Amino acid sequence: MIKIALTGAMGLVGSRLVELLNQEVEFVPLSQTMMDITNKDQVFNVLKNTSFDIFLHLAAYTNVDGAEKEKELAHKINVIGTKNVFEVVQQLKKKFIYISTDYIFDGNHPPYFEDSQPNPISVYGQTKFGGEKVVGKDGMIVRISYPYRALFEPKKDFFRTFKSYLEKEQTLKLVKDSQMTPTFIDDIAYGLKHLINNYSPEIFHVVGSDNLSPYECAKLVAKVFGLNPFLCQPTTYDEYFKDKAKRPLFAVMKSKKNNFFPMLTFEQGLLEIKKNQH
Repeated sequence: MIKIALTGAMGLVGSRLVELLNQEVEFVPLSQTMMDITNKDQVFNVLKNTSFDIFLHLAAYTNVDGAEKEKELAHKINVIGTKNVFEVVQQLKKKFIYISTDYIFDGNHPPYFEDSQPNPISVYGQTKFGGEKVVGKDGMIVRISYPYRALFEPKKDFFRTFKSYLEKEQTLKLVKDSQMTPTFIDDIAYGLKHLINNYSPEIFHVVGSDNLSPYECAKLVAKVFGLNPFLCQPTTYDEYFKDKAKRPLFAVMKSKKNNFFPMLTFEQGLLEIKKNQH
C-alpha cells in the first residue's frame, strides 16, 4: 500500500481525502504540533524518521483577506514552509505533491489551463504562486478551485455558507458579474488518487466541470435544497470586494490533462450531497 505523509490532514480538503481514501492509501498525518513547517530543522528531524513514498503538502495560510494584513506570516507559511518541506523531501529522494489554487491567476484572461501564465493579484495568491515556484518542475502541482463538501464542522466552505444563510431565511448579497469554478471535494479526492498512483512531476488542474457566478451558485443551492431563491440578491464584484483583497474576476479553471476522473458540475455535486443526506 502506498504511504502518503501529509500536512493539512485536519483541514477542509485533507480530512475528506483521508476519509475517502484510507482503505487504499496509508496516510501519515503530520499535524502542526508534530511538525512546524516553518522550522526547517524540525521538518528534517520529523521526516527523516517517517516512512513515506509521497509527501502531500496541503497545509497553507488560506485567509485571503487576512493575508493582506499578515503578509509576513502568509509568506512564512506558504513560501518558506513549502520550501522547508520540499527541500527535505528532495533530500530524502521522495515524491512531492503541492496543492495550489486558482488565486495564482489574475482572472482577467480566462479560461485558465495548466499552462496558462500565473499573475496573482492578492498576497494570498502571490504566496501560493511562490510555493509553486519553489516546487517548479521537481514535484507535482495540483491546482484546485472553490472546494466544497457535505459536512465539515470546523470550517464552512462557500456552499455551506450560502445554505446556512438560506436556511435561516437571511438575504445573501452575491456577485453576479464574476465567475468561479466550484469543485466537489470528493472528486478532488478521487482525482488525486489517480495522480498518486500515476505520479508525474507536472501541473494538473483538478476542478469542477462548470463555471458559475456566486449568484448563480446560490440560486442552485436554493433550487436543489428547496430554499427560497429570492433571498439571493445580485451585486457587483466592485461593490462586494470594495474593502477586501482582490479575487480573480473570472476564475474559470479548465484542464487539458484530466482525462482520468470525470468531475461533476456544481448542480451534480449538490445533488450528490443531497442524495447522501437521507
